[in-house]
Amino acid sequence: MAMAKGKPALLVLADGTTFEGLSFGAKGTTVGEVVFNTGMTGYQEVLTDPSYCGQIVTFTYPELGNTGVNLEDEESEKPQVKGVIARNITYRPSNWRSTESLPDYLIRHKIIGIYGIDTRALTRKIRSVGAMNGIISTEVLDKSELLRQVQSAPSMAGLNLVKEVTTKEIYEWSTPTDSHWAFNTDNGDGLTDSLTVVAIDFGVKRNILRRLASYGCKIIVVPANTPPEEILKYNPDGIFLSNGPGDPSAVTEGVSTVKALIEQGKPTFGICMGHQILGLSLGAETFKLKFGHRGLNQPCGLQQKVEITSQNHGFAVTENSLDAEVEITHLNLNDRTVAGLSHKTLPFFSVQYHPEASPGPHDADYLFEKFVTMMKENKGK
Repeated sequence: MAMAKGKPALLVLADGTTFEGLSFGAKGTTVGEVVFNTGMTGYQEVLTDPSYCGQIVTFTYPELGNTGVNLEDEESEKPQVKGVIARNITYRPSNWRSTESLPDYLIRHKIIGIYGIDTRALTRKIRSVGAMNGIISTEVLDKSELLRQVQSAPSMAGLNLVKEVTTKEIYEWSTPTDSHWAFNTDNGDGLTDSLTVVAIDFGVKRNILRRLASYGCKIIVVPANTPPEEILKYNPDGIFLSNGPGDPSAVTEGVSTVKALIEQGKPTFGICMGHQILGLSLGAETFKLKFGHRGLNQPCGLQQKVEITSQNHGFAVTENSLDAEVEITHLNLNDRTVAGLSHKTLPFFSVQYHPEASPGPHDADYLFEKFVTMMKENKGK
């Protein structure tokens, strides 16, 4: 039934590989880096995650849209992806929380989608060759013309997309995790004294801010280009470095800001892009992964302890570039890339994965408690 609703659409990769399918969502043409996400749920959180800015997301789970969409599950004010690729989609969702179907949601936000293609073949292609640019079109069905367009698009390497997603104005966030979804009700047993955290927004997800608020933090969110002296005017107890899209080494202004801030010795916690920015600020280097880590079941750990984590990134910190004063706290146990860092003497730490778990497992929520404890200890000194 759903298959009859779509009109012809084409997906053309930069190497000339072509997939014929049907359109859902908005009509038009879109170009972006084609990546895949292996999560079996959480598609709305994925679509609205600012870290996916500039990317066309392939969902490996074969059914998409069954639970519809709702306002509560958005990680930002709108979908951030350039396009959506699916095997099957539904126009009639079935879930008590649903307020809109996924196709209607994408139409409203002008996001182009293609479905009815072999997403298994596409995923295997990306895994073997690597993530590359692709183009989806519902209006141009000439393969050679689409190939010309996609081959002229810039590569993700060297691309600063943070400026596309960072907040334009400073604001305060105080909303904690909704009690219906709270899974850690004690939040560290007394760790909820008021602490001021300045969150540098490289593309922050709302649930990160909710988790910080649930641990009693007063959060001031600032644009990625905020000067360090402006940040320090808030006299923060800690600095938080958020997730975000694109190549971290291209976010030179953010790296310079964090370099200046860590000289102050204030507790600093980075997630995903924030982890990479902190690494660069401490003298390390980053590199582009072949196809990235995007899913809800990435194992990370060290010394006989494993966390199952939610991840979404295409770049990583280069292990042999780390300073002797920086230690690795976690490795991605699939490919042994760096998944966590900590300074040996100063209160700085970061993880490549997403402990806020939206969507994903809750194994790593303790990291927010660790950050709060670090701020309290530093404040006590």
